[in-house]
Amino acid sequence: MGALDGRIAIITGAGRGIGREYALLFAAEGAKVVVNDLGGTLDGSGDDVSAAQQVVDEIVAAGGEAVANHDDVTDWEGGKRLIDTALETYGDLHVLVNNAGILRDRVLVNMSEEEWDAVIHVHLKGHFVPTRHAAAYWREQTKAGKEVKASVINTSSTSGLLGNPGQTNYGAAKAGIAAFTTIAATELSRYGVRVNALAPNARTRMTVETPGLADLVAAPEDAGTFDAWDPANIAPLVAYLGTEGCPATGKVYFILGGQIRLFQPWTLTDTIEKDDRWTVAELQGEMHKLGG
Repeated sequence: MGALDGRIAIITGAGRGIGREYALLFAAEGAKVVVNDLGGTLDGSGDDVSAAQQVVDEIVAAGGEAVANHDDVTDWEGGKRLIDTALETYGDLHVLVNNAGILRDRVLVNMSEEEWDAVIHVHLKGHFVPTRHAAAYWREQTKAGKEVKASVINTSSTSGLLGNPGQTNYGAAKAGIAAFTTIAATELSRYGVRVNALAPNARTRMTVETPGLADLVAAPEDAGTFDAWDPANIAPLVAYLGTEGCPATGKVYFILGGQIRLFQPWTLTDTIEKDDRWTVAELQGEMHKLGG
């Protein structure tokens, strides 16, 4: 018996890296998996449909069930076809893992409009579109009297939640995904849908290209040393969040190696206050109490 027996899952960006590890573990735990990947390069250009199919072949060879999908998650009709792939192939949908993403790193003063737009488009719209179509399906199931126990797992990043120079586009998108997660969790709870996110830290095509990370994420030379940056380390948390009985929703988790931490959302802290409008002169004397 696997932890995901009977669950039907869609995983975007699952042809390589972390997404591939998700797909392999989900299938090993009993889920039927739709492996979505355009097969593009790190910056989002090009396509290679063999990437998703190779993962499907691995799953099938190991005795699991999977089907490939090559739709663009940022395309409205493509996102609908992605959801329909699960429904038409396996008859239902229980888990959506939004993992697809690209990088176009550049310091702000040199960043082009296209570099900004491309990253925001793939990450933010690429989370919204599949989630929107999946949510519509789950809402209809609820209206029809069916008990829904569904899960959406989104992909944020410390680049957005903690900040990383050279990634204003990527960081803004990833911070937006965290906000998207908490709001969607509130809205979709009435339909039996939980929504969570994680900020994964692992060795992938993205992290080896991230400024300052290439040496840090390298695999240990000693094969007996725990490889904290192995992308397979991330998969168990995503699988847990996709289980039917998991109660968590509206949460954003940090994970690196064997460490999992819960992010605290933006919160109000220190206060200055008066019973009237502030003057600039007054603020010059008081704002230091708020660190300004």
